[in-house]
Amino acid sequence: MAAVSGLTWQRLRDLELSELTDAVDGWRAASAFADAARERVDGDMSSGITKTQNSESARAAVERLKRLSENYHYIHTETGLIRGALDGLATELGAPQRRLRNALDDAASLGYAVNDNGSIDYPAGGRNEMTGDTIPGGSVMGDNGLIGAGNPGLYRDANGMYDPALSPDAPALKSPNPHRAKAQDIADRVAHALREAREIDERYSTALHKLRAAPGLTVDSKTWADVASDAAAVSQAAYNYLEEHLPLDKSPADRKEWWDHLSKEQREEYVAAFPELIGNLDGIPALVRDEANRENLQMLIGRLDGKHDDASRDMLGGLKKIQEKLEKGSEPPMYLLGIGDEGNGRAIIAYGNPDTADNVSAYVPGLGTKLDAEFAGGTVNRALQTARGAHQVDQFSRTSSIVWLGYDAPQVTPSDLTSGKSVMFMNDAKAGAPDYNAFMAGISATHEGGAPHVTAIGHSYGSLTVGLAAQEKGGIPGADDIILVGSPGTGAGNAQDLNVGKGHVFVGAADNDIVTKLPNHEEASGMVSGAVGGGSAGFVLGAGMAGPPGALVGGGAGALVGGIGGYMAQDAQADPSERWFGTDPASKDFGATRFMVDDGATIVEDRGKMSAHSNYFNPAKDQASADNIAKIVAGKSGKISLEAPR
Repeated sequence: MAAVSGLTWQRLRDLELSELTDAVDGWRAASAFADAARERVDGDMSSGITKTQNSESARAAVERLKRLSENYHYIHTETGLIRGALDGLATELGAPQRRLRNALDDAASLGYAVNDNGSIDYPAGGRNEMTGDTIPGGSVMGDNGLIGAGNPGLYRDANGMYDPALSPDAPALKSPNPHRAKAQDIADRVAHALREAREIDERYSTALHKLRAAPGLTVDSKTWADVASDAAAVSQAAYNYLEEHLPLDKSPADRKEWWDHLSKEQREEYVAAFPELIGNLDGIPALVRDEANRENLQMLIGRLDGKHDDASRDMLGGLKKIQEKLEKGSEPPMYLLGIGDEGNGRAIIAYGNPDTADNVSAYVPGLGTKLDAEFAGGTVNRALQTARGAHQVDQFSRTSSIVWLGYDAPQVTPSDLTSGKSVMFMNDAKAGAPDYNAFMAGISATHEGGAPHVTAIGHSYGSLTVGLAAQEKGGIPGADDIILVGSPGTGAGNAQDLNVGKGHVFVGAADNDIVTKLPNHEEASGMVSGAVGGGSAGFVLGAGMAGPPGALVGGGAGALVGGIGGYMAQDAQADPSERWFGTDPASKDFGATRFMVDDGATIVEDRGKMSAHSNYFNPAKDQASADNIAKIVAGKSGKISLEAPR
């Protein structure tokens, strides 16, 4: 397409948009060919060699085929972006072209001439009230914001003389020639259509010019960083198109209906051109999100690989670990339902397809969780352990176990501890709860067949996020049961507040998990006051007896004794079932069903590691808890082993 100054109204009028759509079809075919070729290389060729041969030459051949596969992958992705950009361009240019042609038709029907510069010549008409003469015709130019606006030479009468009455710069004056107003309306429409088309042309031209392959056949992280930049440019160019055609502000159910009504070609185009949007859009089927997010994953790795700050390196480690897991495969299969670099990172990973599963669980992790290697290597495994455990409970039903990192969990950093993002506050949980509910609504919308048995799981601070989500109007969409483990509270006073019925709220709380015994606000206030007072007194007494060393020792001892004393004083007056974020979910007052878990090691025994807070999902560390979680997820809560509430 032409640059801004090159697109004239004549070219816009004559533009055959069908040629652009034909080009879209051509790029679609190229993209499909590359994708099919990649599948053949990965499947028939590489897999065949790996299964039948074991030699250095065979391994070298597989490595060469892997590079070929990456080339086809790159071609598939880039051609998909070109295809999406051309389709957006053709679609967006359609509206200004229609408006231009309508304006030109009106000019022709009135006998007005349209000049090369877009000005409109109109004939004489009307009578001069003083002389009785026919008022001469003239020429007007629409205000297109680019050329000619306010130029006296463009507002002339039939003799070529400037007439101020014809100029829009003098709105108080009105030409008695009836043709003048009609001509001005047509000129404005022509100018507006051309201005809009030029803006569209400029956006897409900029994006398309970026879509150029570097020389050579090497596809590496730099290549994928370039692809990520290309994808961002196409999305930016197509933002009007996306706002108009994608149901971004609709419910997950509406999005699913929209997706169902698209043609196969349209679906392929959206996934190829806008994977970041489609892959993270609740209401889109799991298989589609997985396909789109595998593309997103590759581009994110490329984008972060060139950055050297700690946050980027940590996130890159997590992304690469997830990629390794996807490439290695698992049973049940792994699905990437969400991925992104927003905040501390976003990742939604399922073991088992939630759209076809009989049982679906969605686990929200808590304090300290972010998209890094520890998340990919440890937190994600909890979902896998739950999926496998549920299968052992009921081998005739299908289970999808999901870990949902769709929010910023609070981190244990000095900046977080002094801000509203600290674990001491509800801010992060309040921000995450609506997004969790939107995801769960998407699970309900895309499920094939009858409604699955759905379990919402919250661990640590994640139990607060789940608790707040459950207290929103209507509760967590589709949820039948809620599991809270290692919980500091849910913000609720009673299990009944969580909108699934108190008999469907289950709690695991290890006796040595100190997070489940966090003090309430009154007790914490007493600890702080006692520590400050005791520390001050100890500092003074210690200084008087042994100088500065005595002051330090006395101050520390005084703070410890004072803190304990302050806690005990407030604890004697406070409700023993209250915790930092409301009623203790493991307490009798809360009314949930408490299931058996291992006590875990004390902090002293565990040398400060707090493993009692982290073992709930791990059958090797806490078999009782893992089994009970699996039974609830599998819909067999009647078989869990119980523990008395606190």
